[in-house]
Amino acid sequence: MAISPRSDATFSNQKSTPSESPRTKKFPLTEEEIFYMNCRAAYLTVFKSSLENIISKDQLYLALQHAGRNPSQKTINKYWTPQTAKLNFDDFCIILRKEKPTSKAELLKSFKQLDVNDDGCILHTDLYKFLTKRGEKMTREEVNAIINLTDVNADGKFDYIKFCKLYMTTNEQCLKTTLEKLEVDSKMRRHQFGNHIEGSPERDPSPVPKPSPKIIRKTDQETFSNKGDTRSSLLSATRKFKTSVSFTITMGANGNRNSKLTEPNLIKDWQYMQSKGCFFLEEDGEIISHQYRMQIAQRSMVYLTIKPLNLSQVEGKPSPWLSVDTALYILKENESQANLQLVCFTELRNREVFGWTGELGPGIYWLIPSTTGCRLRKKINPVTDEAQLVYRDQTGKLFLTKEFKSTLSDIFEVIDLDGNGLLSLEEYNFFELRTSGEKCDEDAWAVCRDNFDTKRNELTRQGFMDLNLMEANDREGDPCDLWVTLHSMGYNKALELTEACPFVIDIYAEKCKPKIKAVHMEACSGQLEKAICKSVLSKGDAKVMDGYENIIVHTYSCDTWITSVIENKSDEKVIIHINNELSKNCVNNRGLNIFAVEVGPKSTMVCQHVMPLNERQEWIYYCIYSLIS
Repeated sequence: MAISPRSDATFSNQKSTPSESPRTKKFPLTEEEIFYMNCRAAYLTVFKSSLENIISKDQLYLALQHAGRNPSQKTINKYWTPQTAKLNFDDFCIILRKEKPTSKAELLKSFKQLDVNDDGCILHTDLYKFLTKRGEKMTREEVNAIINLTDVNADGKFDYIKFCKLYMTTNEQCLKTTLEKLEVDSKMRRHQFGNHIEGSPERDPSPVPKPSPKIIRKTDQETFSNKGDTRSSLLSATRKFKTSVSFTITMGANGNRNSKLTEPNLIKDWQYMQSKGCFFLEEDGEIISHQYRMQIAQRSMVYLTIKPLNLSQVEGKPSPWLSVDTALYILKENESQANLQLVCFTELRNREVFGWTGELGPGIYWLIPSTTGCRLRKKINPVTDEAQLVYRDQTGKLFLTKEFKSTLSDIFEVIDLDGNGLLSLEEYNFFELRTSGEKCDEDAWAVCRDNFDTKRNELTRQGFMDLNLMEANDREGDPCDLWVTLHSMGYNKALELTEACPFVIDIYAEKCKPKIKAVHMEACSGQLEKAICKSVLSKGDAKVMDGYENIIVHTYSCDTWITSVIENKSDEKVIIHINNELSKNCVNNRGLNIFAVEVGPKSTMVCQHVMPLNERQEWIYYCIYSLIS
């Protein structure tokens, strides 16, 4: 909807969405290409280049793990003999061809040999004897680490059925993580991987890799079995999970009444400012929103709140955004925008309103809205019936439908950030950046002022309606670009607001008039991620992974949601497996009960947010965090 002059073709191209690459459409990956892609992804998780060699057993073990294998010591020794000095990428590919991933059926068969009662469990005493007395022996410490895995042990028994499920999920996650890393890092795609060169689809199939002489002689002398020793499979699997820690939090229906938000006394005498904004759900699931600068002229008590914006609701039409959780993080600007210090966040609640009351000194503050993503998320069942946006009367004149005009009126309400009933150029440009990716300059705004209804150099609601009607006329009634705008603003084909949550921020100050201004619209990450991590570390409960004092899981709970943060103080990245299966009446922002995350060295990351599915019922958060590697 930008007003700046440009051709129809330019306008159409601006709003088109990227199509699938020709490579993907015309030449789907062959089984051989998928195999090599998996090999490359695993190899480059351990090494900077596929031209580097594996020079130790530990490196071989780690690379095989990232390829979704779980080699026993016997398997490692088969390929790394006393005469082995190094293995190259092609050797690695051959090993992966021979060492197939352990299937769930094979793993269950291995454990079932020890299941004397045929109940899916093994007594700890029997497991201890098997792992320390027979075959490839494990140490007492290694067995204790297995027995201490909270989610698969209870009442002196090891639940191997749960363990197999955990094991298979983790293997899949390891491979998924390596593939995602390969996809994100474009430099990796330009590497030459050993003797296999990534080529265009028109080339002949990739040649069979040429292994080193040592590997050729080895394969001549032995017949590799993908089944292997069942005991070795068991040992390999049990060594996968090093330690675990669990959290259990029971929350009553409708949250904790003790943390209810209350207004300060005599607030009607305080000075007041308001601003609106919106959370938008992107195609990849990421959430973006307006961010603000607030100025406080002198030290004062301040009352801050944020809540979903109550738009005009059509009878019988759902308003899912009204149930979306909202929060506001307040950061103090010290010397520069890059140096922001977390002050507080709106953790108290009264119905849909979240707020904070406290004293703030004079200065510039950043207000960063946040939502957990538990309720603002992609819908599984998309709407198929498309609402009508425009129609023609008997004379052929084009009009906006009543439903579309109502929707445009709501959009106007959302983008009118200061709530004065008019759109300034600055407010309109937030809308333009969201819907078309470009701004309207002063000259184009002057054209708008000359052709549409304005007051005090700002666009009226009627002027906004007429602007959309003009766009429909420019396209001869084709609503395609109108739908691009609607989808960008979070509406589905039935004109329901399902992928956005408009909100309103209210600020009261006792001794001065606060000032607030929307400065940009960004992803809810970066400074927000740091702020959430810092708040959880300072307010939450911490548990250290047994035997790994540098890996800490922090969990913070308020009356509405629970947030967990993983802190990795070590010099190595770690993978943490998360299991929420025993939680009740809960939903998390990832949409999965079981998943894994990679935490970089010397870093913290938000692991998950959890909320009740039904706030009117008790909800139980039971989560187990297991260290994989």
